[in-house]
Amino acid sequence: MKFIAAAVQMVATDDKAANLAEAEHWLREAVHQGARLAVLPEVFIWRGSKKFERVFAEPIPGPTSDKLAGLARELKIHLVGGSILEEIPANPKAYNTSLLFDPSGSLIAAYRKIHLFDVDLANGASLRESETRAHGGDVVVAQTELGALGLSVCYDLRFPELYRRLADRGAQLIFAPSAFTAFTGRAHWETLVRARAIENQAYVIAADQFGKSAKSFECHGHSMIVDPWGTILAELADGPGVVMAEIDLDRLANVRAELPALEHRKLL
Repeated sequence: MKFIAAAVQMVATDDKAANLAEAEHWLREAVHQGARLAVLPEVFIWRGSKKFERVFAEPIPGPTSDKLAGLARELKIHLVGGSILEEIPANPKAYNTSLLFDPSGSLIAAYRKIHLFDVDLANGASLRESETRAHGGDVVVAQTELGALGLSVCYDLRFPELYRRLADRGAQLIFAPSAFTAFTGRAHWETLVRARAIENQAYVIAADQFGKSAKSFECHGHSMIVDPWGTILAELADGPGVVMAEIDLDRLANVRAELPALEHRKLL
């Protein structure tokens, strides 16, 4: 089976309405170009001061998830809603949650980011996601008409054991919506995305934010779609837009058959 997938690249601000309008614009463009599946970036709906994250977190279902469900239904696509900050009742922190909708608009999977980015960068910036966000704990793969779809978010890319668990559960496509820092992205982004595709013999669709947000750190961009051989099928280095590529599940099956590394694993 073959189909077209798309990754949206944008830079989010603290204006939810403007962010949603831009995301919708690029989703419609992707569908116009034939996409049956589209992926938005991490925290695409709101990025701002950390002290306001809990204020702008939403329940699920809620306003943003309802809008995404409506877009998936109208556009008749599988839609990965990047991630949104999910309100946790009676908790001062929020989950960073990625949502997967099918073409009927049904929410078929939700993944709460497991690995949180706490680091002091060489440029003086201090980023501590765990101050305002809670760790998720579940590995998520959804069985769909487009194949087995695995969910991850941004910093998860540095933890290969999560992706191996996704592969063990049959994932053929893995999503990595991100707001990857420009500093670390220049050194590691492409290597990590390609490595996760190669070692798990899966397509990886990595939709990243780009550039400097007025109230947050600079992001790397370079949204890309990588095939199971590690080939970059499509990439957008900078600026807003959408990258698209053909997903070929027969090619995936051939890669796994001709180089059956997943079957050769030895637990040491």
